[in-house]
Amino acid sequence: MTRESTTYLLARLPIGMSFLGHGLQRLPILAKFSAGMVNSFSKSFIPGALVQPFSLGLPFVELLLGILLLLGLFTRFATISGVIVMLALIFGSTSLGQWDNVFIQLMYSAYLALLYYFLPYNTISVDGWRKK
Repeated sequence: MTRESTTYLLARLPIGMSFLGHGLQRLPILAKFSAGMVNSFSKSFIPGALVQPFSLGLPFVELLLGILLLLGLFTRFATISGVIVMLALIFGSTSLGQWDNVFIQLMYSAYLALLYYFLPYNTISVDGWRKK
């Protein structure tokens, strides 16, 4: 284990836990979460017909990304997918003028981009073990 690979692990785990936590917290209240998002977006130009399926799928995607990042499994896919999710969330937040949320989502995006950039150090992971 190198210092770089340990640092990568220490960076990957918190964001993985964050995604996992988001998914786990929202799944038991999925209908309520979805209805709340649809209601919030009724004030925006984004139609509810798009918001509802997104809000129903988001917790499952967050849960999956959290698991993948925690395990270091398909990490390249997880980081790219995470940024795509962030782009969708940023679009939604900007349509509502929720600039504090946009800032947080930008930080998640930058964090994921850095994980992607430093992927060669992702050796303490399922991906790393599969390469050996």
